[in-house]
Amino acid sequence: MRSYDDLCGLARALAVVGERWALLIVRELLLGPKRFSDLNRGLPTISQNVLSARLRELERAGVVTRRALGPPASVRVYELTPRGRELEESLLALGRWGSRQPLPASGQLSVDALMLALRTTYDPGPAGGPAGPVGLRLGADRFVADTDAAGLRITRGGGERCAAVVDTDPRTLLEVVYGYLPRDEAQRRGALRVGGERQVAERFLGCFTRPVTTGDAGAVPAAG
Repeated sequence: MRSYDDLCGLARALAVVGERWALLIVRELLLGPKRFSDLNRGLPTISQNVLSARLRELERAGVVTRRALGPPASVRVYELTPRGRELEESLLALGRWGSRQPLPASGQLSVDALMLALRTTYDPGPAGGPAGPVGLRLGADRFVADTDAAGLRITRGGGERCAAVVDTDPRTLLEVVYGYLPRDEAQRRGALRVGGERQVAERFLGCFTRPVTTGDAGAVPAAG
């Protein structure tokens, strides 16, 4: 474990999660456990050796743990420990801070990273946000977005009891909520489908502030 020979709590925190990729691994586990292959898919530019090393370090630090999924599945997954979950608010704060940085010329945005981006750019404005939970169907991924006094909450799940359901793909959702693609155009193309209470879904889709770009329209980053 890296040491800064500094007694400050921030220095001690960075000794645990300050290595490259560590906080992004935590980000990928915020919404639930994942297999090694799922983590690698969410972080496509990390090598498997580095991912393995970071996971071992986070395990030793008590941030991540491994467990076996019971039958019928027979796989091992990584998940955050209670101490690891305590990093959530810090990650949200860093995400908000980072959303004011210029977008890079290229890059990827995993589905879980997109969910974090929605939380950090949520701005209900005068409308007050959607009046009920909204289900998000993004290919094989399912989420439920709901609001409380603390803002937007997103959990992994089917959303069977949601007031509205938005069925699309990650890139289209990103383009619509940040104003790169008009909602009507996305629906006309068949890339965005809304079920349930349409007004609830439309209010939800209009509750996000586009992250700062370099001063022009900006290139929309890839999602997936």
